[in-house]
Amino acid sequence: MSITIDEALHQINLTTLAKLCTHELHQRRRSDESGGDRYCVELFRRALVEQTDEAWSALQQCFSETVRSWLWSHPGHDVALLRDSEENYIAQTFSRFWYAVRDQQFEFTTLPAALRYLRATLNGLLMDTLRSHLRGRAREVPLPEPGCSEEPETENASDGQSIWDDIRGFLPDERERRVAYLLYHCGLKPRDIIVRCSHEFKDVQEIYRLNHNLVERLRRNRDHLRHVLGFAE
Repeated sequence: MSITIDEALHQINLTTLAKLCTHELHQRRRSDESGGDRYCVELFRRALVEQTDEAWSALQQCFSETVRSWLWSHPGHDVALLRDSEENYIAQTFSRFWYAVRDQQFEFTTLPAALRYLRATLNGLLMDTLRSHLRGRAREVPLPEPGCSEEPETENASDGQSIWDDIRGFLPDERERRVAYLLYHCGLKPRDIIVRCSHEFKDVQEIYRLNHNLVERLRRNRDHLRHVLGFAE
């Protein structure tokens, strides 16, 4: 009786699978992310579908350095690291990722798809720090009705509005600006946005995707962004 490739992958013991996954990651880095991904995908499957503690621990060990590199490439990493340690950010990233994919019952079929979701989770965590920083500089404003494009005005909020105007200038895409406004200016969580603005966004994954795009834009303008937010050089 023949055995399929998937069945063969499922039969690999976890220790060997973790080693193969680590090797696969090294190969992808050396070949500009063009290598195979079947062992990494299988490790994600065991952690997220089978939901064993051992597989989840192996997943974190294999991908912690990847998350660490994303943390240090984020434009707000210096401020974030004043608030907490990199190890805690990495642990919180995997924790948030676990709860998000568990609730949605995701099963990733490619490594890039899994990594995009994992990175979006880290970005959301780090941008919570940016949101907190902005709140400290400008009083939180009332949320406009869904679909309202006008920016709210508050007393003594000129500094915060100026910061928001500068950040918005980095975001030419209207939907990315809307997500940035709701997430970071109004302080909403992705699921809150879906509840309040259900006619604007179809699901949480769309919010994560738009957030990933806007974070990448901000990352490319990190030097100007640091100046706008008043981060120490």
